[in-house]
Amino acid sequence: VVGGAFPTPVADPAMLQAPEGSHGHGNGHGAGHSASHGHILPWRDEDAALGGPRGQAMVDYVAFVCDQDAYACAGQKCSAQSMLVIHESWRPHLEPRMRALAARRKLSDLTAGPTLSVTTAAGLGHVSKLLKLPGARLLWGGKELEGGRHGIPQCYGAMEPTAVEVPLETILASNENFDLATTEIFAPFQVVTYFSDKDIEHVCRMFDRMHDHLTAAVVSSDPAFQQRILARSVNGTTYVGVRARTTGAPQNHWFGPAGDPRAAGIGTPEAIQGNYSCHREIVRDVWPVPDDWTLPAAS
Repeated sequence: VVGGAFPTPVADPAMLQAPEGSHGHGNGHGAGHSASHGHILPWRDEDAALGGPRGQAMVDYVAFVCDQDAYACAGQKCSAQSMLVIHESWRPHLEPRMRALAARRKLSDLTAGPTLSVTTAAGLGHVSKLLKLPGARLLWGGKELEGGRHGIPQCYGAMEPTAVEVPLETILASNENFDLATTEIFAPFQVVTYFSDKDIEHVCRMFDRMHDHLTAAVVSSDPAFQQRILARSVNGTTYVGVRARTTGAPQNHWFGPAGDPRAAGIGTPEAIQGNYSCHREIVRDVWPVPDDWTLPAAS
């Protein structure tokens, strides 16, 4: 198992029952769940939001990062991308590239592989539940690796890199839909949803309702859009810029909502101390993608 947001010591057990953000600086965001669960919700808005296309190399780069964030290490990373929220203008550019990148992953070179905590039946069962939601569709994957012709024991998981699209309006239609769509499984799986300009407020509210507010990426080259999303979110580690990602955070970065003592500085007492100055990581990665950028091998 690669990583996980470790439990942080708390000064008072009552803190575990209080709404996130209600300590220190008092930003009442989310429901009262412990930030130690490692529930990462990428918004590309591992939560990522995307602006408009700016060229072949940039779109190829963003697709590559999305693929790596969701499927490297078979999705068994503490900040793996589990939800991808994409502006409609990117649909024809990003979706086919991501489909092609997911298809090149295979068991023989371990760019696809077994999962330790999610069985094949559990992973495919989760996919089946999501596909019953109104408007949901399978984008790619949704099958057992190698058609089941592998040597991975049944106590582990063997699922193809998978993505299910669930419409934003469906996700927000009920608490049951929301809970299902934002359930993270440590497997090569992500939920994809799309938004238009008129939906940005709904997207922000969706982020607000998520429980653990761990790692996020705001993928956009528009400073105004970046600031709007940053102002409406409390994720402890947030990558910003067209190169933003959700994985690869150095060990001193903060998981968990900014302004909440349950945010984990990798399990250190300093996470609680730092809360009262509202420690938050904003990592800007905005340098333009070179025109001659080429696609690396999967890892």
